Amino acid sequence: MKNIFTKNVAFGFSLLLLFLINSVNAQTIAENGMVVSDNVIASQVGVDILKKGGNAVDAVIATAFALEVTHPEAGNIGGGGFMVFMKSTGDVTTFDFREKAPLAASPTMFLDEKGKIKDNSNHKGLLAVGVPGTVAGLYQAHQKYGKLPWADLVRPSVDLAKKGFTMTYGLYNAAVRVSDNDPSEDIMKNYFRGENGEIVKPGETWKQPALAKTLEQIEIHGRDGFYKGVVAQEIEDYMKANGGIITKEDLEKYEAVEREPVQGTFNGYDIYSMPPPSSGGVALIEMMNLMEEANITEIEFNSTAYVHLVAEAMRRAFADRAEHLGDPDFNPEMPLDKLLSKDFAKKRFENLDLNKASISDPAQYGHPYGGDHTTHFSVVDKDGNAISMTYTLENSYGVKMGSDKLGFIFNNEMGDFNPVPGQTTSTGQIGSDPNLVAPEKRMLSSMTPTIVAKDGKPYLVIGSPGGRTIINTVFQTVLNVLAYDMRIDRAIEAMKIHHQWLPDMILYEHNLLSPDTRDALQKMGHTLRPTTNIGVLMGITYDASTKLYTGASDSSSEDGGARGY
Repeated sequence: MKNIFTKNVAFGFSLLLLFLINSVNAQTIAENGMVVSDNVIASQVGVDILKKGGNAVDAVIATAFALEVTHPEAGNIGGGGFMVFMKSTGDVTTFDFREKAPLAASPTMFLDEKGKIKDNSNHKGLLAVGVPGTVAGLYQAHQKYGKLPWADLVRPSVDLAKKGFTMTYGLYNAAVRVSDNDPSEDIMKNYFRGENGEIVKPGETWKQPALAKTLEQIEIHGRDGFYKGVVAQEIEDYMKANGGIITKEDLEKYEAVEREPVQGTFNGYDIYSMPPPSSGGVALIEMMNLMEEANITEIEFNSTAYVHLVAEAMRRAFADRAEHLGDPDFNPEMPLDKLLSKDFAKKRFENLDLNKASISDPAQYGHPYGGDHTTHFSVVDKDGNAISMTYTLENSYGVKMGSDKLGFIFNNEMGDFNPVPGQTTSTGQIGSDPNLVAPEKRMLSSMTPTIVAKDGKPYLVIGSPGGRTIINTVFQTVLNVLAYDMRIDRAIEAMKIHHQWLPDMILYEHNLLSPDTRDALQKMGHTLRPTTNIGVLMGITYDASTKLYTGASDSSSEDGGARGY
């Protein structure tokens, strides 16, 4: 009896120790598949699809719809985004379902008679809403590469919305903040409230019956359940009644696009990311080329030399981004081959002073605006298919408007266009031609879903929300893994900085950059500003020797988590 008791205690202690180690390490290890997202419920939905025989595409679709229910801050059917898909064969493709400007849009649509932006209308109000692309993108990916029936992938989110799920403290805190700050009579006023009229408290069940009905239309009718029929009609009616310009014609004409990825290399690894209208992939590869040119592996991580070099690479990539990039369907002459080349990085590196900060000149080239909240998730399946997907409403809870009959929130992505033609300022407003508003044009994005391959197989699947900081957050995490051999959770948690060319400053995470380094950087001519947190990364790595996936979610995501099997 004593021996059994002793063994049980020892076994229990081992389990507790394993739990504590995993908690501290913030890693999840699995053999057959992995989903890492901003909400553990959504991650589990994706893993359940993998267990039922679905592939990575199926799991991504199910996770994306589940995030609409569980992570409404950024999970969406009222927004858009990008997907990078590496097949088990090593082939890579991408899906662009970025929002589009409505047919009634124009380059000066946000300006008053004096040529000034009127009432922040490119970010607030229904003029700021782009034609949503998420449902079209997910449906297109499913039609070409999905394995399980479409309805099986949407049904879990219908059930989550209809039956409800337990309100978390993280979501509750956001609900209180949003409800208190929204004086309108629109959707946010009652969005988080239960039948008693009170905000649903932690531990209570939050149900979304209107959203469930919308998702049921998508479940039954696929793409047409959103872009035609009763949902499309209600979108048009709501827009007309509240000052918006999106019509049923806009919705019916919307199409997602499958595009070739942008590709680069770094020290023997292959990097695949999203092409324009995302600027993230081009900027990421340009910066990795600069790091290779600088032989970054010889520079100590987090040293003054490291931070300076990384900031200068960011400055140059963001300047090139603003000068050249936009919707490829409207900018066929974009010099992508040049921007992605090693020769271009070599020339860019020639004017980089290792001892002095460069000067950002708004008269020469610039940077578009980006919002502050998006969500990313990474998925791999047992066959080695991998997907990195980022989608967004732009700002947190988008435009904070939507029809109570439909139950979802619209994006405010029109703010990603350059709002005043020809006007570029030192504060970060850009007026260059490639990203001006035009009917049916996709606005430039910072989203950077990325897959790094080794020997033709996925090695790192990574991405992040964060608006303008996304590109640099992903860049530094990729650099941490490839150049500094950090394991995924530590690469995600390591100190991050952000420089976007204009305004000319380094944003850094408070308490993670030493005072001595800050002083040294300021003496080199850098301006620094602290912030609480940069990015909310969701990543997966694969160890070919053990054949195991390791997933990690950023600790700054209160409800996020990795799930595998």
